[in-house]
Amino acid sequence: MNIGVIVFPGSNCDRDCAHVVSDICGRQTSLIWHQETSLATIDAVILPGGFSYGDYLRSGAIARCSPIIEVIIQFAQNGGLVLGICNGFQILLEIGLLPGAMLRNQDLHFICEDVYVKVENASTPFTNRCESGQVLKLPIAHAEGNYYTDPVTLSALQANAQIVFRYCDKDGYPTQTTNPNGSLDNIAGIQNAAGNVLGLMPHPERCAEALLGSEDGQKIFLSLINSLTTDSSSIAQHPIAHETS
Repeated sequence: MNIGVIVFPGSNCDRDCAHVVSDICGRQTSLIWHQETSLATIDAVILPGGFSYGDYLRSGAIARCSPIIEVIIQFAQNGGLVLGICNGFQILLEIGLLPGAMLRNQDLHFICEDVYVKVENASTPFTNRCESGQVLKLPIAHAEGNYYTDPVTLSALQANAQIVFRYCDKDGYPTQTTNPNGSLDNIAGIQNAAGNVLGLMPHPERCAEALLGSEDGQKIFLSLINSLTTDSSSIAQHPIAHETS
């Protein structure tokens, strides 16, 4: 098993994700520079958080032009598992692997704080180690996390259980006051219709070990690893770059 973490100019959570996968979860991980054009030997892809290309134009707008993107799109279309965290989520929206768009936070401020999110769908490759309705405490750090889409697409997301995480209070109730950025329907994370691509704004890699005060984020990575371990059909055979372990 080899999980690839994409590195863009401006990424700042790539090493964090690689650390969780390799040092905490005990699986091989490879850091893949954005100019690579192959994903051979990679079984799943993580698009980490950060500020790819300095967030110029808008978050993810320039990253979508990187050579690795077309390979990731093909990888996902072939059933490969793709996880986008924060800026990674924004990139997935930009390249059309997930529907919708990110707006500026409703108060127009950068937000860095811990939030609660409710697991709305525990039957995904990224949440199978969670329980339905479980509340996770995860950190957020973004200026453009206000998820928006049109009413038809929102209805489809709701009907198809594609809303995987919602901002909520500690008891699991999504409310206006627990929505940190104004995101439509308190959406914190969604998956595609096929269920192999997930984007979420919170940072699970920043709370995946007791040393950081919480291990809630570890469940996302363990779910991904569990999916690769138990379902060989989800493992796409595609190249890489630099190994970290």
